[in-house]
Amino acid sequence: MRLLSARYARMLFALAASSTLPVFQALGQQTYVGRYDLYAGYSYLNSPHISLAENGFGLQAGVRVVSWMTIGFDYSRTSGNTTITPDLLTPALQTQLGGELQQLIAGGVIPASYTLAVPISSVTQTFAGGPQFSYHGWSHGTFFVRPALGDIHEAATPHANPADPVAQGIVAQLVPSGIKKDDVLFYGFGGGVDINVTQHFALRIQADFVHDHLFSDLLKDSRNTVRIGIGPAFQFGKNVMK
Repeated sequence: MRLLSARYARMLFALAASSTLPVFQALGQQTYVGRYDLYAGYSYLNSPHISLAENGFGLQAGVRVVSWMTIGFDYSRTSGNTTITPDLLTPALQTQLGGELQQLIAGGVIPASYTLAVPISSVTQTFAGGPQFSYHGWSHGTFFVRPALGDIHEAATPHANPADPVAQGIVAQLVPSGIKKDDVLFYGFGGGVDINVTQHFALRIQADFVHDHLFSDLLKDSRNTVRIGIGPAFQFGKNVMK
């Protein structure tokens, strides 16, 4: 009985394979893969550890050295808002600010229930370059993966409440110029899919997951950041499949 069941299972598998083969043959692999690749679209950057969500745009350009590998450049610019609280700062700064606030409470300048919170606006730019590896075995879509390595630049502007002179004084103490800028390396990985609309045009959906530690002199923790992008992609030039 067990033998009959195994033989029956093999027959069903063979039947299913033979019935689906024409479907995959109909889909087939892509016959045209252009030498050059361009992308421009919407970009969403999220750093959940500091509750920072930013919106903007991204640009990509690349040259396919072989059908399955592209060497290119990636740029994005996003902006958004969050609020910085003392628990996000380095231990040394927490101790310093805690002592200052205790003195102000003892002097009756602020109530014991006072909570320090400073809203900030942020503009983030990313610059990356390197290889991207693609699979062209499906005519309707191109799947790709890539390492993510590059530079992230962030400019943060604090906006202390004008009615809160304590917060204004602390901001002036920590960010005397009124704006804080930093550049650090990030690393991670990414990937996505190009949904092919025509031979030269596709809708690209992609995501990158990276790690960085911006403003290490102020913020105690590094952060994990996700970037999601969607937009039109174009390929043109010599067919590298031939």
